[in-house]
Amino acid sequence: MKIQPSLVVLTLVNLGVLAFSLAGLRPVNAQGAPAVLRGRGLEIVDDQGRVRASISVMPAGKSAAGDAYPETVLLRLITERGRPSVKISATEAASGLSFAGPTGTKDTYLILEAKGNTSSLRLRNEDGREQIVKP
Repeated sequence: MKIQPSLVVLTLVNLGVLAFSLAGLRPVNAQGAPAVLRGRGLEIVDDQGRVRASISVMPAGKSAAGDAYPETVLLRLITERGRPSVKISATEAASGLSFAGPTGTKDTYLILEAKGNTSSLRLRNEDGREQIVKP
C-alpha cells in the first residue's frame, strides 16, 4: 500500500492547526460579579409564577381623592394568596413599615411611621380596637 504525498501533507497541516489551536487556549474564567444589580424594579416569583416579593419605584402623582403623593420606593412581601402583608416604603418626607393581618381581615394591621420630625406606631385589631403610640 502506497501512501500518497498529498495525504501526508494534509495530515501534517491538520496536526499543525490543532497544535496552534491548543497552544492558544487559555482557561476560561468567569468575569467578576458586578458590584451592582441595576433595574427599574425587581420581582421574585414562586414555582407557580405568582409574584411573592417586589421592589419598585412608584412615581409621584395624585390619589383618587385628589391628594398629592411623592415618588416612593416600595418593598412588598406577598402571601401565597396575593395579599401584600409586609410593606416598607421610603419618600423624601417620610418612611414607614406596615404589617397587614392574614387574608380575610381588613382592619388588622400595624404601621410604624417616621414623618417629618415625628414618629408613631399604630396598632389596630379586627374588632376595631386601636392604639397609637407617639413619643
